Amino acid sequence: MEKSTTFKWHNKIWFVVLVLSFGWLFLHYAYFTVNADDNIFIFLGHRFATTSNFHGSSHYRLPFNKDIHFAREEPQYDRPPVTNVNTLLPEKKDENVRDHVQSLDTMVNEKRHENGRGSFENVNTIEYEKKRANGIKKHRHRHRKVLPKKNHEVENVGMFRNVSKENHFSKDNNKVDLVGAKSTAKKHEGMKNGDIVTSKHPCAGRYIYVHEIPSRFNEDMLKNCASLNKWTNMCDFTSNLGLGPVIEDSTSVFLKRGWFKTSQFLLEVIFHNRMTQYKCLTKDSTIASAIYVPYYAGLDVSRYLWFSNASMKDADSLDLVKWLREKPEWRKMWGRDHFMVAGRITWDFRRIKRDSEDWGNQLLVLPETKNMTVLVIEKSPWANNDFAIPYPTYFHPSRVDQVFSWLRKMRKQKRPYLFCFAGAPRPGREDSIRGHLFNQCRIAEKKCKLLECQVREESKCHQPAYVMEVFQSSEFCLQPPGDSYTRRSIFDSILAGCIPVFFHPGSAYIQYLWHLPKDYTTYSVFISEKDVQDGKVSIEKILSEIPKAKVRYMRAEIIKLIPSIIYTDPRFRLDAVEDAFDVTIKRVLERVDKLRKGVDSSLRVKEELTWKHSLSGIVGEQKWDSFFVKKAG
Repeated sequence: MEKSTTFKWHNKIWFVVLVLSFGWLFLHYAYFTVNADDNIFIFLGHRFATTSNFHGSSHYRLPFNKDIHFAREEPQYDRPPVTNVNTLLPEKKDENVRDHVQSLDTMVNEKRHENGRGSFENVNTIEYEKKRANGIKKHRHRHRKVLPKKNHEVENVGMFRNVSKENHFSKDNNKVDLVGAKSTAKKHEGMKNGDIVTSKHPCAGRYIYVHEIPSRFNEDMLKNCASLNKWTNMCDFTSNLGLGPVIEDSTSVFLKRGWFKTSQFLLEVIFHNRMTQYKCLTKDSTIASAIYVPYYAGLDVSRYLWFSNASMKDADSLDLVKWLREKPEWRKMWGRDHFMVAGRITWDFRRIKRDSEDWGNQLLVLPETKNMTVLVIEKSPWANNDFAIPYPTYFHPSRVDQVFSWLRKMRKQKRPYLFCFAGAPRPGREDSIRGHLFNQCRIAEKKCKLLECQVREESKCHQPAYVMEVFQSSEFCLQPPGDSYTRRSIFDSILAGCIPVFFHPGSAYIQYLWHLPKDYTTYSVFISEKDVQDGKVSIEKILSEIPKAKVRYMRAEIIKLIPSIIYTDPRFRLDAVEDAFDVTIKRVLERVDKLRKGVDSSLRVKEELTWKHSLSGIVGEQKWDSFFVKKAG
């Protein structure tokens, strides 16, 4: 009797065990069938192949690299939502699926290439992802709600001392701290509830690393601002982060705010401070697409330009390139991903002979800087390592509405004069046409506004209100070469909505191709300086014959250019407007990317033909060949 009772009890136990086992298997099968679609066997094979995070894991760990993760698309309320593919149009679905599969194929091929063999172990995860992507449009997540996407704002880092050095992904405001960020195949990884979040980041391909160079190459110069120029005390101009003293507008020429008495030679300081507002700074140089060197090259050389001691003029630039050569970042591309700003004209940095007493230093002829991208306010037509960016103007807005207010003001501005000229004569230069311009302006009487600048410091040309008033009152502004091809006045006139008239193609057309249209006829007038010298043309006649409709069109184009030729106040960020800094950074990153890929065609062109290639991509015979027969400087 006792034995029969025991047997029945054992049967009950086994029955319970069997029921629970089948129940567990049924629930497990139902779970994976819903979440893995047709790929349950591949999915289960991968899950058992990996031993970490089996339950509740939101990531798949690839066996060949423990640092690479793929996120499962499961809803988590505290992470940015994934767009439901089923809500997209059919064409968009196919595009998303195709892009996802192609990216996975690329990763497989890259890993095979790294391992040096035709295959690698355990690629189940990637195969699963590919199959799941191809079948994702069947019925996946139809019952799930798609929350609205949030914009990810990237916190400024790199230049700020109070930024945390730890990676974090803030749940409160979706700001991403890029200090020390790691990246795999240009993807950003952040921490979220203890898990790694891998997603395509808006800064991918745009990260910039800033070298922390010794302070004697930048900050110390500003501390000794009185010695920066032999003729002028620069201390006032270095105030307000390089913008100079605030202009108090009492003549209604300017707006109430955003205007400063800015020196044309403080661009390095303005650019450096503007870099602190760049969204994609990083402390990790390994993920940087470009590397910025905040060397104040123009301020450095300006201290010694009028001295004959060659070693004194070259000392700091030689020390800087030596410092750069010893850095691991330099050896990555031997400086081809490095860039810096030299806030003077290129001829101040191109002394050919090492020990001569000629003008300038040797910064731009050093082997190291020939690999770099150097930004100057005037470039050489016969070199491929310097690039011209706009001179700083007087306008540095801190708010977007200031920009739009100024554009409206220039559109409505009354212009009683046909043309104007503001400048000083060049009696000592036989090739200068300025004397001819003065004469033609005087002959035109009431049609030309003349502002003749004197050498003395109190000249009206050194007072921004007088200069801008002349430009605002005229349809056209004459812009002949100065001591070199370019002059700051070009950008002051554009800022005033005045159509520039150029007499040499080296003044703008081969210079500012990043910021001005290649089709110069849309925003300017060209009159050959040779025709002016020979007395063959009347400037008044040429300008008065331009149809009024064409003048209105050209002015509209000029006003459109204004945001891209100004530098906004470095203490503020104007995300709705791309200024000269934004345009410059984009083009620098594009150039470095081409150099990295080996597709920069400009390097295959002889340097003396660089201006032709930059202008039209053609190095054959051109109409402006006679303007560039010999090198200047």
